[in-house]
Amino acid sequence: MIILNNINKTYENKDIKVEALKNINLKIDKGLTVILGKSGSGKSTLMNLIGALDKPTSGEIYFDDKKITDLKDNYLAVFRNKNVGYIFQFFYLEPHLKVIDNICLPLTINGIPKAEREEKALKYLEMLGLNSKGNQMTGKLSGGEMQRVCIARALINDPLCILADEPTGNLDNENAIAVMDLLKSISNEGKIVILVTHNEDFAKKYADRIIRIENGQIVGDEMNENN
Repeated sequence: MIILNNINKTYENKDIKVEALKNINLKIDKGLTVILGKSGSGKSTLMNLIGALDKPTSGEIYFDDKKITDLKDNYLAVFRNKNVGYIFQFFYLEPHLKVIDNICLPLTINGIPKAEREEKALKYLEMLGLNSKGNQMTGKLSGGEMQRVCIARALINDPLCILADEPTGNLDNENAIAVMDLLKSISNEGKIVILVTHNEDFAKKYADRIIRIENGQIVGDEMNENN
């Protein structure tokens, strides 16, 4: 379970002060949770805090009873790599690397031997229908294929939590549906999957829980009766 207690995030730049998040209190458990909001609402800031990519101005965040807001940067990096898988709208893959090497990056960072990490990567290549793409240069893939590589990379460390920030934003409808089906399947296997989006239709179709955010505050939090 992920717990956020009294989270506030303020950005300051010279004379400008922006309260991106205000008094956020959440408990997020297994399943697919969608954070729904317009651009600038604070939803991506919230996800970055949950994923330990940023730190709150005040408040506490716990992962399975571990308080991560007190961790120093070097320990936080280790924590992220082990416990959180990230899927982004713009992929953030290394185009000059082969597909299998991109998928293996979290294991490479952890110092896992090549044979072991490639064995794990092959499992996810098969699961995501990328069997024939392992030795292809990543920059030559289609958008849908790149997003599936991102999902494989996010899963390879068997993290507690998968964070997906607008993962279908650059995909056509067919590939977007395929990615959402994959994320739903992952959540059904006992993972915490948190999806940030502005797509109301996807939220209603796939989410177990929908959290709505406006102007840095939670304005709605409900279980999705459709699921």
